[in-house]
Amino acid sequence: MTVAQFPPRVSESELSRLADTVRTAGERESISVRAPGTDAEIGSVPSGTETDVAEAVARARTAQQSWATLPVESRARILRRFHDTILDERATVLDLIQLETGKSRLDALNEVLDVANTARYYGHRTALLEPERRRGAIPFLTRTTVEHPPVGVVGVISPWNYPLTLSIADAIPALLAGNAVVLTPASATPFTALLVRTLLRRAGLPEDVFQVVTGPGGTVGPALVDRVDFVVFTGSTETGRTVASLAGENLIDATLELGGKNPMIVLADADLDRAVEAVIHGSFGNAGQLCLALERLYVSREVFEPFVDLLVERIEALELGLSYDYGPDVGSLIGPAQLATVKAHVEDATESGATVEVGGRHRPVVGPYVYEPTVLTNVDPSMTITREETFGPVVTVEPFDATSEAVEMANDTDYGLNASIFTGTPERGRELASRIECGTVNVNGAYAPAWGSIDAPMGGMRDSGIGRRHGPEGVLKYTESRTVSEQRGPSIHPPRWLPNDWYESGMVWMLRLLDRLPGLR
Repeated sequence: MTVAQFPPRVSESELSRLADTVRTAGERESISVRAPGTDAEIGSVPSGTETDVAEAVARARTAQQSWATLPVESRARILRRFHDTILDERATVLDLIQLETGKSRLDALNEVLDVANTARYYGHRTALLEPERRRGAIPFLTRTTVEHPPVGVVGVISPWNYPLTLSIADAIPALLAGNAVVLTPASATPFTALLVRTLLRRAGLPEDVFQVVTGPGGTVGPALVDRVDFVVFTGSTETGRTVASLAGENLIDATLELGGKNPMIVLADADLDRAVEAVIHGSFGNAGQLCLALERLYVSREVFEPFVDLLVERIEALELGLSYDYGPDVGSLIGPAQLATVKAHVEDATESGATVEVGGRHRPVVGPYVYEPTVLTNVDPSMTITREETFGPVVTVEPFDATSEAVEMANDTDYGLNASIFTGTPERGRELASRIECGTVNVNGAYAPAWGSIDAPMGGMRDSGIGRRHGPEGVLKYTESRTVSEQRGPSIHPPRWLPNDWYESGMVWMLRLLDRLPGLR
């Protein structure tokens, strides 16, 4: 399949219309957006400035005040309409995602399904924001309630690898909680974010409650963090440290999903066909450009050779290509910088003695930034490929003898985002999962079981980030906790007529009594 067979299916006029929705404070320089599948310019968007960010946040603050006064069910109704809208318009959304990223049609569809699933979940979870009764200071004499008002304006800094999911999935619970959102998308994929804003407006979201400011990350990112009340960032660990530092200076909370060098353990009793299929989706989906991707495979020595043989056979059957149909399995990397990183990691490994079992080549005849799914063996911990995130379609495979050794190897990293364990004994897999130092661990799955469990928190440990998305945690983080207590009876403080030693004896007696009454502890 050649590059010439991947022309844009989103018209130039439609891209121009989306770019025109960006509000700027005067004339601005433009940022050229190129399609990875052809390396041709497809359009341009305004290069936003600090002033543009400041004005967007100011508009958002004004809009948020009215938005927060709406009943939470009214806000949820708009999210449920967005769920239907994104599904109804999926053909256009898929075309645009593919155009901006070069990913396969199936990988683009996964984004649409994920966003719809997130909107459905939070659109039916208004109870999470209802006031909660808590135990008062003194039973029956104190009534205490915790309320969850919104923080205000949430800033989202999204990356290019999942331009739909990571531009709106974190914003959905923020909107449900009554916040306004200002998004700065990656300069490589701004049009998907702008289309999201259009679809939100169509679903009924007020004009300034969700805004997009396009521009260079080094300019609009810090300007956003300096002005919002909460920041969400998905990207590299290096940039995440900078975002965290800025958030700390401004005394605002942050959620950071950062890098990963995710392990997969295959025990001797595992279903090898199932494990290999998980690698195909979990390592080579989105051309490996996924924070949750499995990059380090540890396989029991008893099944190491048949596992590698089966994996190579399955990879050789994959179709590389750029198409708006569901044919090709693996699409393109995002651009020259990512291609250079993948090539450098593989070359460093092979020069140091690693063996390429399959792949290992740049395929410009398929697309300018297409790289073959690659399996490396005979690697060691000193190689760059085993220590640093590659973020491409490359995996290393190493044998292990004892399960304890596999766990130690899996945990031998600065990261802690996602992991996978394959075994024919699920109970054993769950036991091992508790020993893996990652925010999500999948038993007999790659990453989809944990990621798709929207009701459960998802995030990283160590250098893979802070905070969680999904579940109740994913919406409550966008709120303040306000405790309202009502004194119903006598004051907690001793009355003037009561001797302090009598007060002491009475309070001690009461605390001992409460400790012995199960319903009042």
